[in-house]
Parts: sequence; C-alpha cells; structure tokens
Amino acid sequence: MLKKILSGKACAQCKICCVFDDSDIWEAPLITEKTKEDILKINPKQEFEPLGASMIMKMSKGENGLYKCPMLGENGCLLGDKKPFDCKIWPFRVMELDGRQVITLSPVCGELFKKPIGELVSLLEDGLADRIFNEAEKFPPMVKKYINGYPILAIK
Repeated sequence: MLKKILSGKACAQCKICCVFDDSDIWEAPLITEKTKEDILKINPKQEFEPLGASMIMKMSKGENGLYKCPMLGENGCLLGDKKPFDCKIWPFRVMELDGRQVITLSPVCGELFKKPIGELVSLLEDGLADRIFNEAEKFPPMVKKYINGYPILAIK
C-alpha cells in the first residue's frame, strides 16, 4: 500500500514497527476475525488477547524487554499481503482529535519521517486517505486517541 514511497527492503531491515516496548505496545496491530484465521494457518498455537471490541496477538516480552510480533520472520511479515490493516498503513495512524478523525505519521519510522511532507500528503490525497478513513469506519477500534508529536497529514 505504501510501496510508492517506502521500500520493502528498508522495512525488512528496520522492523521497528514489529517490535514494541511497554510504552508503545498500544501500536500492536489490531486483529480482525479474518486476520486471526490467516494467522492461525501459519501458527495454529498463536493466542490472542481481547482489547476492547478487538484483539491483539499475545506476545511475550523478550530478554531485551521488548515484545516482538509473532508474525515477524527473517525477511519481514509472514502474513505478506494478509497482514492487519494497521500494519499495511504503518507509520500512518488514524487518530481522533477533538471529535474528528485525522491521519498522522508516527515519528518512529525513520525511513518515512525523512520524506518530504508534500510527498506524503500527495500519496494520501491520491486515494490512500479515503481508503484509510473507510477502513476506520468499518473497523472503529483502529482509531486511536491523538498523541502529541504525531504530525497530522489529513483530516476527515
């Protein structure tokens, strides 16, 4: 979905979006029933934790104090194109600010964060924002509360 501006190679090398600490575990992707089925085809023993009206994959904290997505393989996501929508659009995030949905950019993604803002906004204006907002309408749990420091790139 972001291949126009973000290379798969850069993502596979970085993997920061697939590793969480206690302060950013909220970034763990929300799982739909369909994605759960796809995950269980790869790892039938994968467990899930309820999170409000949704769920996340159960992850154990490693020796380094970090949680690693169970679907993270040597070359990236084991789910490929079947990964959760949260993952497909990361580092974009849908957030709620003053009763409105906004699309923000996570400052953690070094690769995308150094791109010209105009390039990112153009990508959103070329239909990606509509697609993201439509998905948020279908799956409201993906909308997070706004966090200071996340640049706003689109407003619904």
